[in-house]
Amino acid sequence: MADQPKDRIFQIEAIGEDFSFNERVVEVFDDMLDRSIPFYREVIRATAELLDRLLIENDRIVDLGCATGTTLLEFCRLMGSDEISFLGVDNSRAMLEKARLKAELYTKKRRIDFLEEDIATINLPGTGAFILNYTLQFIRPVQRESFLKKIYDNLRPGGVLILGEKTISHDRLLNRVFIELYHNFKRNKGYSELEIAKKREALENVLIPFSVEENRALLKKVGFASAECYFQWFNFVSIAAVKNEEVPR
Repeated sequence: MADQPKDRIFQIEAIGEDFSFNERVVEVFDDMLDRSIPFYREVIRATAELLDRLLIENDRIVDLGCATGTTLLEFCRLMGSDEISFLGVDNSRAMLEKARLKAELYTKKRRIDFLEEDIATINLPGTGAFILNYTLQFIRPVQRESFLKKIYDNLRPGGVLILGEKTISHDRLLNRVFIELYHNFKRNKGYSELEIAKKREALENVLIPFSVEENRALLKKVGFASAECYFQWFNFVSIAAVKNEEVPR
């Protein structure tokens, strides 16, 4: 793909507002992901391999909070089955405009559809897989259980939810060390101390992480038969949660 515009949003000394997915963010979003989420591309590749083995013919993958469509575009490129369909859902028109443009430019045989909608209102029964990458952490904690239950109800039996999240540790020492290592990761990606500090300040009231254990417990509570981590890097984790197959009576 063409060179991405660089994320320089937090180079200014003060922004005076909480983080939001506005047009300034849309323009640099792909670069922000590559430089802010450890092993971002590797996790997408690993997820594609996992879904290749879990999904069945004519399944649909729905990416909730799909942003500029990067994950679905990579799935199109990496996954073996031509029978899988792809849908991205987001409430940001600017994000979806960029996603549609990218899909038009970079997809050949497969079509990706996009839907402008609040992901909390989804009604897509029979879905084979939902992708919820670094999105649940932006939903108010009191609403997360009902939201995950709705996802569970919309999955077909045997369907899978892929949950990627930034997490916290309840061990104070490890939590502090994990955060320090993450900030070092961002320094190595070219972010300055000012940018790191200002983004952390902007996200403070917006991104509310749970621990790995809390996320897994929530997934089990809404009905998932299993919820297993398949990737973890300090305070970033990816979990595959599978819905029970229906048992004939």
